[in-house]
Amino acid sequence: MVARAPFFAFCVVLVVIWLPSYFAFKNVDTWQLIINTVTTIVTFLLVALLQNSQRRSDEALQDKLNAIADGIADVLAGQRGDNRDVSADIQQLRQAVGLENREGS
Repeated sequence: MVARAPFFAFCVVLVVIWLPSYFAFKNVDTWQLIINTVTTIVTFLLVALLQNSQRRSDEALQDKLNAIADGIADVLAGQRGDNRDVSADIQQLRQAVGLENREGS
């Protein structure tokens, strides 16, 4: 929503409303304080929103990678037979997935 045109339009409207408010305050310091405070609060909230969004994206990507690795390990297990190289590969793959699960928690 923040990266869309309506949010930008809201910001433009906010500035357009703020500009003529100078005549209501008759004090440049108060007038500037208002816009500085509003922009600081909006910036703080947007940074928090972006960090939260990035964290959720990273977690979703890691879940997908873990599912892919688990699926590959299952396929390898089905083709293993008595081949020790495949068994070692499966073990390494499962350890890597388990290690990532411990790091993410």
